[in-house]
Amino acid sequence: MNELLAQQKMNKTKISTPIQGCMTWGKWGANFATKAYQQQIEVCLDLGVSTFDHADIYGGYTTEAEFGKALAEMNLQRDSFQLISKCGIQMENFRENATKHYQYDAAYILKSAEQSLQNLQTDYLDVFLLHRPSPLMQVTEIQKAVAQLLQQGKIKGFGVSNFNIQQMALLQKVVSIDYNQIQIALTYSDSLTNGLLDYMQTHQIQPMAWNPLGSYFKSITPKLQKSVQKMATKYKATEDQILLAWLHKHPSQIIPVMGTTNSNRVQSAKESTKIQLELQDWFVLWEAARGKQVD
Repeated sequence: MNELLAQQKMNKTKISTPIQGCMTWGKWGANFATKAYQQQIEVCLDLGVSTFDHADIYGGYTTEAEFGKALAEMNLQRDSFQLISKCGIQMENFRENATKHYQYDAAYILKSAEQSLQNLQTDYLDVFLLHRPSPLMQVTEIQKAVAQLLQQGKIKGFGVSNFNIQQMALLQKVVSIDYNQIQIALTYSDSLTNGLLDYMQTHQIQPMAWNPLGSYFKSITPKLQKSVQKMATKYKATEDQILLAWLHKHPSQIIPVMGTTNSNRVQSAKESTKIQLELQDWFVLWEAARGKQVD
């Protein structure tokens, strides 16, 4: 086991900041044709955004294969980009499923990983995540599959998504966790106070943030908007950049997963890494989002 964990840490791939999320590239959003996939990949790579986040379910189990077809035609060096995928969600009305559920037996995890490799037309995934925790997951089954995938070089890093402290602790009894993709944003910051990010730092689990802009552009409050706009003026930045800079300030090294297909917003997200918020400015924003001062 120790030898396997050492191999996992050694093979761990550097992930770009931000990560480009691909959930809306296919049938669940932009419905890109092959050429559009290629153009969007090129834009990301030109900006230094080299990590692409997938899940088997995206586009009703279709987006990975569309992305893989586009990628294969580009003849890129494999070490010039990184691929993330997730498994475990069985969607209703697909694959003869009568209801939506989670599945994490070893055979299914191995099959899902192999399918993602085939869809993405690659020999390995840089990161492989369990998409949602299941109350029925048996950690020995997960360990069996992850160990095999690591030993075969089919995944370089392993992690989870949306797991809480107890669920991670249970799984860590048998396998090392490199990443946890969680919901965190200025307008959704529970993980700063419920111990989740503290636990992840203690155990060297790097957070990825899905929906890193939170609800700011959907249900903004006047106080928060005023504070963000004031910071945007001070730091010569856009509002979305301030929201991301707030995440970057956290010592756990949160990596935002950007779901946009707008190249200007991808560039804006990349440039946000240069913004260093002052300590009190970080707390001003948090206070405005929470509606109260710290205790």
